[in-house]
Amino acid sequence: MAKIVIIGGHGKVALLLAPLLTDRGDSVTAIIRNADQAVDVAAAGASPLLLDIETATAPELAAVLRGADAVVFSAGAGGGDPTRTYAIDRDAAIRSMQAAREAGVRRYVMVSYLGSGPDHGVPQDNSFFAYAEAKAAADTALRATDLDWTILMPGRLTLDAPTGMIDPTEAGAADDPRTSRANVAAVAAAVLADPSTIGKDLPFTDGDVPIDQALAAADG
Repeated sequence: MAKIVIIGGHGKVALLLAPLLTDRGDSVTAIIRNADQAVDVAAAGASPLLLDIETATAPELAAVLRGADAVVFSAGAGGGDPTRTYAIDRDAAIRSMQAAREAGVRRYVMVSYLGSGPDHGVPQDNSFFAYAEAKAAADTALRATDLDWTILMPGRLTLDAPTGMIDPTEAGAADDPRTSRANVAAVAAAVLADPSTIGKDLPFTDGDVPIDQALAAADG
């Protein structure tokens, strides 16, 4: 049994991930910013913990991470406000990495997006620009740490049913970049149990390769 903390515990991916983890015997704490979200989190099998990561300091985050085996960062500002996007998707993410190191939690899984990176190519006048910049900075900062990190890079998120099948090649994304949140949750659960994914970027979309086979191929 592993103790896992999900940052952004009321997000759509997080609410799908929590029951996958608890069903296999893991203990899940889900960090939320609104007490009203606790009911949904508890229904998903996780223990809600109220903390606003937008304003929480690294030591405050470390205090709630201490004793965990892994951290999943699945929080996001949801777009719209660039200031808040930078505050959560970049700054809070980087503080959570510092907190994980301070708390002695080495395993860290980041939920990012397909195409994330300094060369994301999003024009500055595009509404997606702030998010692309924030995720590029956060992902770059994570790779520079000594944490046991994995970065998940799914394509355009949908509410489609889970299939357990993905396309781990970026070539396929050009034709159909859809990725169900349920499959993202399944990949997150799988990598938490698979140390071979440490230190890897994992781009994927929905596809026809079973997740375990796709991760095994990524190991090569």
